[in-house]
Amino acid sequence: MRRPIPDPVGPGQESVWDYPRPPAVEPVDRRVVIEFAGETIVDTRDVVRVLETSHPPVYYLPRAAFAPGTLADASGSSWCEFKGRAAYFDVVVGERVAGGVAWTYPEPSPGYGLLRDRVALYAAPMDRVTLDGEVVVPQPGGFYGGWVTAEIVGPFKGGPGSAGW
Repeated sequence: MRRPIPDPVGPGQESVWDYPRPPAVEPVDRRVVIEFAGETIVDTRDVVRVLETSHPPVYYLPRAAFAPGTLADASGSSWCEFKGRAAYFDVVVGERVAGGVAWTYPEPSPGYGLLRDRVALYAAPMDRVTLDGEVVVPQPGGFYGGWVTAEIVGPFKGGPGSAGW
């Protein structure tokens, strides 16, 4: 399948088509606030993002930044050719549970050590996820965990017809 034509980049924007493969990992000075079941479960500026060709950034937050009791071990695991084996969490507040929506790399592969003790999550099951005050849009398709903001342009992997990118 041919690579899609990147969307035009405006001032202050990044194209996901300029991101590398294998993915890059970088700490960023951004504020992430996550709300679930009427509670703020994360409010942190200790943020690391993963940048991979065709994907919006995936943000990893310290496990310790999550409100106590909001992450519960979930069954299953998956394998990333770059980052290693992922383990999953449910997000829990009171009686509300979002199953398997967060993940971590307990023993990240070489080059991805910044992800140790950090958790990423899908934005869609949360009530609200903001990055520096902007409400994020989940990466299309529900399989990948990227967060789309106004500063990121695509097209993004995950939508119809993008499986071969």
